[in-house]
Amino acid sequence: MQKLIGLFSPAALRRRGWNAVSAAAAVAASVLAVPMLVVLSSVLTPSGETWTHLAATVLPEYIQNTLWLMLGVGIGVTAIGVATAWLTTMCRFPGRGFFEWALILPLAVPAYVMAYAYTDFLQFTGPVQTGLRGYFGWGPRDYWFPDVRSLGGAGVIFSFVFYPYVYLLARAAFMEQAAGMIEAGRSLGYGPWGSFFRLALPLARPGVAAGVALALMETLADFGTVAYFALPTFTTGIYRAWLSLGDRAAAAQLAAALLGFVALVLIAERVSRGRARFDDRSVRRRLVPQRLHGLPALGAIFACVLPLVVGFALPTAVLLNLSISGGDLHFGARYFRLVANSVSVSALTAACAVGLALLMAYAARTGGNIVAMAAHRLAALGYAVPGAVIAVGVLIPVTRLDHALSGWLHAWFGISTGLILTGSIAALVYAYLVRFLAVALQSVEAGLTKVTPSMDDAARGLGATPLATLTRVHIPLLMPSVLTAVLMVFVDVMKELPATFMMRPFNFDTLAVHAYNLASDERLSELAVPALTIVAVGVVPLVVLSRSLIRARVAAEQR
Repeated sequence: MQKLIGLFSPAALRRRGWNAVSAAAAVAASVLAVPMLVVLSSVLTPSGETWTHLAATVLPEYIQNTLWLMLGVGIGVTAIGVATAWLTTMCRFPGRGFFEWALILPLAVPAYVMAYAYTDFLQFTGPVQTGLRGYFGWGPRDYWFPDVRSLGGAGVIFSFVFYPYVYLLARAAFMEQAAGMIEAGRSLGYGPWGSFFRLALPLARPGVAAGVALALMETLADFGTVAYFALPTFTTGIYRAWLSLGDRAAAAQLAAALLGFVALVLIAERVSRGRARFDDRSVRRRLVPQRLHGLPALGAIFACVLPLVVGFALPTAVLLNLSISGGDLHFGARYFRLVANSVSVSALTAACAVGLALLMAYAARTGGNIVAMAAHRLAALGYAVPGAVIAVGVLIPVTRLDHALSGWLHAWFGISTGLILTGSIAALVYAYLVRFLAVALQSVEAGLTKVTPSMDDAARGLGATPLATLTRVHIPLLMPSVLTAVLMVFVDVMKELPATFMMRPFNFDTLAVHAYNLASDERLSELAVPALTIVAVGVVPLVVLSRSLIRARVAAEQR
């Protein structure tokens, strides 16, 4: 017994790398991992009649639509992201300085907002078809026009919303490549296309693949677009099983299948690499972009203008026109209440996420034990999990905890509390933390790498505890990274729809939920103001990110 107690004594734990910070980080990561474990455990739950019915009727359609959507989005984001990244990195043409940061602006437009805008713009009564009928004198049956509310329309929308993931990572990969490598390709007789396809693109493959994986995970996580377009996918199936059929087990099993698609995306990319190496060991030289004139310059401008207009300028203009043409801009008491709800829950989540990120990143830096490192990696998995999956994984254990707590209070004190946590702000923030903690963790971890270990040694030499070192030394140095993390999490929560739609408290709507409800009722002119508010908030961190892009480009050209 004494030996067992000695194993867990404070001195023994410190020798194995444990301290209060690493222990707290491990506990926090374990709590955040519960929803994913609940979803995975649902695979072992015996399937009921609902799951059997879904498997026999709509499950094949879910799989087919999801696979086609992933294929189309994968091709679209690769083509747009790689082309624009190469042009803005390796070429000089009029407007290049503007395009290199403006091309990330579509990230500020949520996919469901773009779906609402293009539905109004391209529908039968919209300005495009109305103009075509008026110009050519066509009747309703005299022409064919593609339906934007289709699987192909969703794929195009996702491609123009999510291509900046590929653009950012591919551009970073192109900028890191040595200019000598491109010159070596030219000396071997490769022209511009040969150098691109045989040298630059293969070396940039890890960055491109990572960007495509992020875009595909965001596609799998989307609910607003596929629900508004009435497309049967795994995400819409989860909501149908939970809210319409009332079967939590079937919803959890669908969520586990969707989680399998996410894992498939990540594993396929890793396996496809094999043992290939992508490091560039050629001599670093100053990057000299090729100057374009005439038709090539016009082609480069068009290639950059098209995704920017389709992905940001046009949907924003459509929403502005809807808000103005509707007469009433809907800036009433309900609008300000929605803004207050969205801002309050986003700010609360951002503060909690940054606090946990500081704790976990610092534990991974100082703990040195395998549990703390595993906790760090486990917490970063949430961003790869769709919001619908997290909502199911949170609601099941929270509901069970509520029932257990109510039963215990009734048995001991005769108090019937009902459901305290389910449908509360606390449960909603918990789901947000599972989903977006990785965003804050990545920013804080990047900031910590710039703090030299000698500062930790000096603090320990002065007798400071790990917690005191974190609060007095690291946090003041990490303020830029902390503010970036707060901003990024705040914007992500403002745009989040799936988890909010399922888990929001009664009579607690956010701008995203309100816009979706208005779109479901085809009240497109009324949703313009809340949708524009979401877009405006999303532009702020992108402006900050654009400044870092410009600095990176200047540094690359001066090497």
